[in-house]
Amino acid sequence: MSLNYEQLLGKDTASLLEHKAKYSADRLYKPNKEWVGDIFGTSDRSPTVMKNLQLISNTGRLANTGYISIFPVDQGIEHSAGASFAPNPDFFDPETIVKFAYEGGCSAVASTLGVLGLCSRKWAHKIPFVLKINHNEFLSYPNKYDQNMFASIKQAYNMGAAAVGATVYFGSPESARQIREVSEAFEQAHELGLATILWCYTRNNGFKVDGVDYHNSADLTGQANHLGVTIQADIIKQKLPENNGGYLATKHGKTDPRVYTELTTDHPIDLCRYQALNCYAGRIGLINSGGASSGATDLAEAVRTAVINKRAGGMGLIAGRKAFQKPFKEGIKILESIQEVYLDPRVTIA
Repeated sequence: MSLNYEQLLGKDTASLLEHKAKYSADRLYKPNKEWVGDIFGTSDRSPTVMKNLQLISNTGRLANTGYISIFPVDQGIEHSAGASFAPNPDFFDPETIVKFAYEGGCSAVASTLGVLGLCSRKWAHKIPFVLKINHNEFLSYPNKYDQNMFASIKQAYNMGAAAVGATVYFGSPESARQIREVSEAFEQAHELGLATILWCYTRNNGFKVDGVDYHNSADLTGQANHLGVTIQADIIKQKLPENNGGYLATKHGKTDPRVYTELTTDHPIDLCRYQALNCYAGRIGLINSGGASSGATDLAEAVRTAVINKRAGGMGLIAGRKAFQKPFKEGIKILESIQEVYLDPRVTIA
């Protein structure tokens, strides 16, 4: 497969493919096929954790490249099953989720205890499982925004998962409890040899100022990433930054003018690089999320996100709704197009 970037990226083609980053890539650890040994070989991670990270790195179309492509489906809890699967009701069936990730050449499939547990004996040895252990259920009225534990590390270990995933809503009133719960869970996961992936999301109404939403600002999400690697996430999942200056707008917390003058610009690759910088200078891999489905523009948006992530120094994409809310073959094409960006030598680290 050869991607037509001019068609997919449009007027932004030159800007995205030729941009020279403000913060030099020479000062970052860059993804490569030896990353597991390079980063964790001298760490406190056990050989079994390293083996499971290597398993993820060696699976699918991106095997042995240093990049990963994960297919996540927990939206049945997070957004309701009806809202998530009505566009393609085949995905009410858990095996369709796992089979889709496998046929889409993904490095791993991330989903819920119910989904992965029901399929584990048939599929856990064919594609690495990432068991998502906490969720924000969306049935309580009025709606709450809180991550609560749905699964245990022991259940992940017993089903043959390679890793566990969790979310912390950094900045929320419940964040202290979530950080403690996830930190303890990640400690147990590492003890049992499982890798850890953290969804580092920000959540606080105070992050919206004068009609501008700073939840996905580079400075706030960058700090969320830094907190995530502090509790020993082996991989960080983050939304692509949409702006910057969240600290400045909210007048909360601490920042430095050089964050905005020397470490970033308003270019999307520079904003994403700041996210990677906060993942211990790229030593902990940054994967960006694919985001919600927009319909006809999903393929172009997915490729754009992959280009930004790769050129910023990220490790890959974790894309769900843009793919599974399509007919099966069309969704597979989106996954393969994302992977093609990471396989394409024309797309270099900026």
